[in-house]
This record gives sequence, C-alpha cells and structure tokens, in this order.
Amino acid sequence: MKKEFSISDSRFPVENREGKVRRSSIANGFTLVEVLVVVALLSLIVVALMAVFNTTQTAFRASVTQSDILEGGRSAMDLMTGDLREMSPSLGANNGAMNFCVTNYGYPPLDQSLTASSNTRTNVQENFFILSRKNQDWTGTGYVVITNSAQGNLYSLYRFSMTMNVSASNSPAQLYTDFLNTDYTISPPWSRLIDGVVGLRVHAFDLNGALINTNVLASLMRTNSLPNLPGETGYVFYGNALPASVEIEMAVLEDRALQRAESLPDDVPAPPNDRRTLYLQEQAGKVHIFRQRVSIPNVDPAAYQ
Repeated sequence: MKKEFSISDSRFPVENREGKVRRSSIANGFTLVEVLVVVALLSLIVVALMAVFNTTQTAFRASVTQSDILEGGRSAMDLMTGDLREMSPSLGANNGAMNFCVTNYGYPPLDQSLTASSNTRTNVQENFFILSRKNQDWTGTGYVVITNSAQGNLYSLYRFSMTMNVSASNSPAQLYTDFLNTDYTISPPWSRLIDGVVGLRVHAFDLNGALINTNVLASLMRTNSLPNLPGETGYVFYGNALPASVEIEMAVLEDRALQRAESLPDDVPAPPNDRRTLYLQEQAGKVHIFRQRVSIPNVDPAAYQ
C-alpha cells in the first residue's frame, strides 16, 4: 500500500518558485533578547519580594520591641502605683520621719531633639520615697534611677524596700536614712527593675487637683527646687500630711537603642558632651512615655486646712 505524504510536512524539503530547495525552520531555543527580558523580569520580582520581606521584618521587630517595652514599662508602673496607694502618714511618730519625699541625685537632664521640630524634650531623673504601715510594721519603699552603674547598665531603675517593727527605735525615720545611705547594688533591700529609664518625673497634687509647688503646708510639708532641674519641685511630707494624688511620668528607651548606647565607650568629657549622651540626644523617636496619676486613699483633708 502506497503511503502519501503532504508537501507541507516539515520533514521533507519544499521547492520555492525559483526551484531551489528549502527546509522549514524549527525553533531550537530562546534568543538572547528573550533571555535578557526574562532575567530582567525575575530581577524585578526578586527586588519586590526583598522589599516586602524587609518591610515585614521591620514591622515584626518593631512589634516585638513595642511588646517588650510595654510589658516592662507597665510592670514597673504597676509596682510604683501600688506602692503609692499604700502611702501612710507617720502622724508625728519619731520626729523627722518622712511620709513622702521627692528629690534627685543631681543628674543633669537629658535633652532630646524631637523629629521634624525645633523643640526638645527634657528628661529628668527624680527619685522618691514612700512610707507605709501594715499592722505592726513600717515599710519604706523607694525608687531611684542610676544613669550609669558600675556594671555598665545605663539609666537603670532600682527599687528599695525595707520593713521595721513599730516598736523599733526611730523606725520610720531610720527607713528613710537607709534609703539614702544603702548601696543600691546590695540585694536586698535593692532590686533592679528595668533599664533604659531615661526619664522619671514625679508631681504631687492637693485636694483640688492643683499641682503643689509652694509651701502651702509650711509646718507639714516642704518644697524646694531640685538641683540641675529648673521648673521641677522636690517634696517632703511630715506628720499627717500626704499628697491627695501623685502623677508619675516614666520615659523608657527601646532595647536596641539602649544596647547601642551601652556599647559606646566612656569618654573623658562629662555629660552632655560624651558620646553616649550625644547619641541618646538624637533618639527621641525611640522613647516610650508612660504616665499615670494615682489617688492616695489615706490622705487627711485636715492637713490642708
């Protein structure tokens, strides 16, 4: 049986009008232009994917950092506000006993330049002492910010806590003396709560919610200007005088910025001209602010009359 083939079959030569034999062309691969176009498209896709990946990683790191800062900041604030609510008056027991005291160690403030603004934020480091009583025990609790410890930690918040029996000689006054004179590195009575607290500001308010900044209770309360902190007021409450409410503002630096600052060497120039301070002055965008006002249940209105 004779098999016929079509002249269009590519396996056989085809004659053109001039009688010359030609073969139909068969594509055996991509041209150089096609390869270049594919490579260019793949490069664009890879660049776009890298941009998405970097954005996702940045958002993830920011979320983790914010969670850590919020967790540590809220824990410290809860501890301070809980101690403030338990503030009790000494009622004149043991002359010189302080119910509530706000002062500082003379650290200069940390001024930070605000982003896209000519203004600056001033961070101050104040410390405060609280006297409270539970049954037959006096308890002294205090908070101090140490800007640069011997262990290399920057702006660490320390908590002091000591208890004495009411029958002990001069116990309320002695608690404040121990708060001032005990080395903060000794544990107990000291414990380190959180690092990177570049700002701790404490304000006291009267029964009307007004900021106390004058000697309204000359015999029971004393105010004074804190050294190196213009505009800030120090407080000392005696006898049955307590603030009606206390506001705490705490500024906490993010961990990555804090680690960068701690890695910088100590310079000979004192703050604010050392490299650590100069670096921290530009990190206002990495500082998280916590603020809370606490009512003092044991306040005696008669002290304000």
